[in-house]
Amino acid sequence: MRFRASIAAIACLATACCSAPAPEPTPAPPIARPTPAPTPTPTPTTAYANWMDAPQTAGDWFYRKGGTTTAALFGESGTDARFAITCVLGQRRVTLARAGAAAEPMPMRIRTETTDRAITATPATGELPSLIATLGSSDPLLDAIAFSKGRFAVEVPGQAALYLPSWPEITRVIEDCR
Repeated sequence: MRFRASIAAIACLATACCSAPAPEPTPAPPIARPTPAPTPTPTPTTAYANWMDAPQTAGDWFYRKGGTTTAALFGESGTDARFAITCVLGQRRVTLARAGAAAEPMPMRIRTETTDRAITATPATGELPSLIATLGSSDPLLDAIAFSKGRFAVEVPGQAALYLPSWPEITRVIEDCR
């Protein structure tokens, strides 16, 4: 019996010497990581095998006659013109002006049903920055624009191409200059 009492005493002492198991540590709060700012999704641009398959640029042609000029202006009503064909009546010169800024002269490519030609466009600053190319009133490119199969394209590096309809306002300005 003594032996059993000794074993019981040793067991009690051993239990008393042992400490209670440590409680499990609570997990650390999650570290707040900054969420990256969403990047703008680039606007998909569709490449067309033939520029004549591209949809027409939104807008209409408007004819304007001023003191010494006549002009065909293309754009949406109530906004600045995106493209203009202007005749300076006394000089028999026609200017092609495309809205947009540039630091130096750039090629302006005009594509019609029968002609594909790059002309040099010079930057013009002012209320509406633009690129301007000047042609003589008898330049065959003007006839190609006026009589193109329903449309023509204006392309300038770094800017969206314009796909413009060949409407009578263009022919009227060209004829004013001849």
